[in-house]
Amino acid sequence: MPRSVLITFIFLLMSILSRGQDNNKRLEGKVSYVTPQNVYVKFSSTAGILDGDTLYINQGGKYTPVLMVRDLSSTSCVCSSISQAFKPAVSDILCTGNKKTETPLVKSETKPELTSKLLNNDQKDTLPLVRNKFTPNKQLISGRISVSSISDFSNSPAQNSQRLRYTLSLNANNIRNSKLSSECYISFTQKDHEWDSLKNNHFYGFKIYDLSLSYQFSKNSTLSLGRKINSRISNLGAIDGLQFEHSFHAFSTGIISGFRPDISDYSFNSKLMQYGGYISHDIATKKGFFQSTVAFVEQQYSAKTDRRFAYLQHSNMIIPQLSFFGSAEIDLFKKVAETTDNSPRLSNLYLNLRYRILKQLSASISYSERQNILYYESWKENIIDRILQQETQKGYNLQVNYQPFKRLSIGGNAGYRSQKNDLHPSRNFYGYATYSQIPRINVAATLSATILESSYINGKIYSAGLSKDFLKGRLLAELNYNYVDYTYISSSEGLKQNIADLGISWRIYKKLSCSVNYETTIQKDYSLNRLYATISQRF
Repeated sequence: MPRSVLITFIFLLMSILSRGQDNNKRLEGKVSYVTPQNVYVKFSSTAGILDGDTLYINQGGKYTPVLMVRDLSSTSCVCSSISQAFKPAVSDILCTGNKKTETPLVKSETKPELTSKLLNNDQKDTLPLVRNKFTPNKQLISGRISVSSISDFSNSPAQNSQRLRYTLSLNANNIRNSKLSSECYISFTQKDHEWDSLKNNHFYGFKIYDLSLSYQFSKNSTLSLGRKINSRISNLGAIDGLQFEHSFHAFSTGIISGFRPDISDYSFNSKLMQYGGYISHDIATKKGFFQSTVAFVEQQYSAKTDRRFAYLQHSNMIIPQLSFFGSAEIDLFKKVAETTDNSPRLSNLYLNLRYRILKQLSASISYSERQNILYYESWKENIIDRILQQETQKGYNLQVNYQPFKRLSIGGNAGYRSQKNDLHPSRNFYGYATYSQIPRINVAATLSATILESSYINGKIYSAGLSKDFLKGRLLAELNYNYVDYTYISSSEGLKQNIADLGISWRIYKKLSCSVNYETTIQKDYSLNRLYATISQRF
């Protein structure tokens, strides 16, 4: 049996075995940072989470409320503790409540602002929460508008530069209490010395990552129009066109029909048509959850098949403290010299297993196997060269996090990647130690080291950082230092750098905030400096 067919069978079997259970879905997040006042929790997306919501910890199948959400961005939440027994630590797994029964806690009058590094993520979320639960049509509008400035200057021959970035994100659910909703994520980047390029092509600086309308016909059926990422098949990226989903019991089926954004400038391209369908199965029980998706997609270039593939995704936590996630892409089309082949071929595989050994100790291991994706029409002129260079890259990654004491967290991450034409496989190791609250001065400190080895470079990076909250979380200051030591395999010369940065984040008033970061890099012949400033207004 071909390996790709075997993998397809395994994913389908996992989905079938999970049938017949309850459908109370919870969204999982991981504690990313802890201060004396706040706990920061990272999610794949905070869609569906509101100020005042409660976060829970799963203790042997029992969900205990431990945190209250006080502020949030697209992917992170800042929370305060509501349980004296719970002592949060980095990498703790938390989840949202069951939306069927949960009543949000009373909102706090003050909302401490997350730092720009934790919250102000300029990248659009790729995994928004899927909502199958139907609620009354109540208008809810939220968003953020920000202006950022990045200035680079140095005493080197390189030209000084400045870049301005304007960003708007907006979620308008149930507009005027109707079944119509809208969302957008748009940015415009203005670079000095590059006005000619912007005049010739507006999409050189203007990017539309998300711009769509959705209409909910019933509690089970939704139609979307515009540019939108589908969480069921997020690996596909943004889709320009129509998307329809219908849910029944624990299953959801959907179809897509539209176009791929242009790969060069992310504009609309009518030549890049794509269409397909998927079926998903989502359940949750007292013992854990199952989520599975099977999708088939055809992508075209000028009405000719460019790529045809199947996408499989599965995650579960059927054993307490043990979670699994896996995804695979199987190509179903190959065309060389006008000869087509529809036999399945595995092009991408990712597996991750995470185990919480003790309350203070967790470990995860992942395996990846991937090839460069081939588009047989849009890359037609040099497709033979690309096929000859096609090799499988395999990688392993091991991560361990441990909290030996109340405020001390230590951990490490080791990775290995290789492919046949590499002179040497790539290896990397990252280790850290964080003390969340130094007595008397209430400062959080972190020490870390990174070691890199590859076929073209060997390197070491040593880092130290301090951070402190002021004014009850309204102001956060950070100071970091990095020493970089690189050696290039093909050259006797190396690169040594001393990098220091200072950052300040300030919640000025309610939802208005600003941050300033200054970074300087000093090396043998010259120094490089960067000043980053942003002001953000949420609504």
